Amino acid sequence: MNRRSPPPEVPTPAAASAGDTPSFEAAIKRLTEIVQTLERGDLPLEESLRLFEEGVKLSGVSQARLDSAEKRVEQLLAVDEQGRARTTPFATDARDEAEDDRDDR
Repeated sequence: MNRRSPPPEVPTPAAASAGDTPSFEAAIKRLTEIVQTLERGDLPLEESLRLFEEGVKLSGVSQARLDSAEKRVEQLLAVDEQGRARTTPFATDARDEAEDDRDDR
């Protein structure tokens, strides 16, 4: 019988386990770790699925942060009909973004 050594422990950041949303940089770092671990292919199916699910969530968090940053840059670079810089307030944190989302309805 071919015995495999137990899979390596995959650390989970404290922020993710506490339910907090990790920073963009922390999410990308963890996503990279997950990809490298999954690429090794030495995990049991259930552990692979758990990591894949975590990776999908981190990918979504990262994409949302990129989308928000892109929106802010577009607002900062906007010009009016006369070519002058257009200034508009924009959300600076999740609480402000949630208020903006409600206003859009």
